[in-house]
Amino acid sequence: MTKPLAGIRIIDFTHVQAGPACTQLLAWFGADVIKVERPGAGDVTRSQLRDIPDVDALYFTMLNSNKRSITLDTKKPDGKAVLEKLIKGSDVLVENFGPGALDRMGFTWERIQELNPKMIVASVKGFSDGHHYEDLKVYENVAQCAGGAASTTGWWKGEGAGPMISAAALGDTNTGMHLAIGILTAIIGRQQTGKGQKVACSMQDAVLNLCRVKMRDQQRLEKVGYLEEYPQYPHEMEAFADKVTPRGGNAGGGGQPGWILKCKGWETDPNAYIYFTVQGHAWEPICDALGKPEWKTDPAYTTAKARQPHIDEIFATIEDFIKDKTKFEAVDIFRKYDIPCAPVLSMYELLRDESLRKSGSIVEVDHPARGKYWTIGSPIKFSDLKPEVTASPLLGQHTDEILAELGYDGDKIATFHAVGVV
Repeated sequence: MTKPLAGIRIIDFTHVQAGPACTQLLAWFGADVIKVERPGAGDVTRSQLRDIPDVDALYFTMLNSNKRSITLDTKKPDGKAVLEKLIKGSDVLVENFGPGALDRMGFTWERIQELNPKMIVASVKGFSDGHHYEDLKVYENVAQCAGGAASTTGWWKGEGAGPMISAAALGDTNTGMHLAIGILTAIIGRQQTGKGQKVACSMQDAVLNLCRVKMRDQQRLEKVGYLEEYPQYPHEMEAFADKVTPRGGNAGGGGQPGWILKCKGWETDPNAYIYFTVQGHAWEPICDALGKPEWKTDPAYTTAKARQPHIDEIFATIEDFIKDKTKFEAVDIFRKYDIPCAPVLSMYELLRDESLRKSGSIVEVDHPARGKYWTIGSPIKFSDLKPEVTASPLLGQHTDEILAELGYDGDKIATFHAVGVV
């Protein structure tokens, strides 16, 4: 079948993670994504954290599938001319350069509009234009700190207390997904107006968008003076004294207390745990599962507010119940009672998860230099589209093919190679 984004050509001027995550998503759905890279070097992630000498690293291959690669020296006049032709025949240009880099290349917004009034220019930024930190260089963990995630993650006391970074790419891939939504919105807008526009997503804003419930908690805290679903309440009320949303450890982000609990084998297996949520409507099933029928009618346990002073005892009781059960056995018991819980799955386990392989969430790809490897497929599923993940391109693999599509003949292409334009 024809993929929904077939016919959309995207110039991919991005590197590392945030931008490539955005364009890879669009490539999966049918866009022709042309990755423009420096001759002889390419995206820095091609050589970062290699597991096989002189072969594109997994860092690159897992963020650049389904794309084509052209090498181009845009500092040379002929290189600029090639880029002008690409702009004239494309729909979207995505970039995550530092501020002003496109302008210095000679491709200001005004110039791009002259070449192609329908062009959409999409940018990953560290901070939004006009922000007092807009000149700061931003990477994943910088964004997590600037966007509020780190201040609310981690432990509030004891050894290891302090802000904590998440291993999930809240700054990079998350920003790329936000930008992809912006690009698709601009494409639909262009169908209505005939005009392109600039689209931008800052990494700070993308992280902040995922911290919406923490901003909710900040405003509640300023009004009420405490947060009754946080583990600090009511045991450590001083944690709320400064009216700043505290770090919540493993607490749930909603109104239901949750925690990570030890299962059989936790002494030697760092992931022998489950996450367990004490959801209000599931309280009676929880009592049944634990063999604690008396908790159903005890006024000290019948409401969420009444349970909160005893929440540590409740979690300790659950942990005692599962101490002789593996995390999978524990979840199999609780799922029968419709209790929200899950095993803590490691990357090792997820990589080998048959359900994820069957659904296309984990896919095997054949790479011309690397051979077969596993990568993460489309997290979005459709009834009439099954995105096919193909190998990432070798550096400059499609240079001649793309130049020919732009109208250059064999002699001109050979000259470009000879003088280092491509």
